Amino acid sequence: MVNRLRGEISAMLDGREWTLVLTLGALAELEAAFAVEDLNGLVERFGSGRLSARDLVRVLGAGLRGAGHVVSDDQVAAMRAPGGAPGYAAIAADLLRVTFGTGEAGEEDAGARP
Repeated sequence: MVNRLRGEISAMLDGREWTLVLTLGALAELEAAFAVEDLNGLVERFGSGRLSARDLVRVLGAGLRGAGHVVSDDQVAAMRAPGGAPGYAAIAADLLRVTFGTGEAGEEDAGARP
């Protein structure tokens, strides 16, 4: 079971339930991928609300790797999410919300399940 207070979410990808979390290492990976200097740079980048498909792959990949899954971005790009592109966006939004937002216990995993 995921612990949203620790920034974990659950998401369905390829018909399998996965745990995602943006650990410090995963956040450092995203800082490098998005060429920002610090966490504030990530917050500004994600706060714009404009994420490309490549951005979604990077965020989901970092979250999966942060949770201990051994997956490449190419493997993440080939995964299917319920609801297609909006499903991927909902998973990424939920992951970013629990990482940078409240992540309160008892919240539903918005968009993470079919």
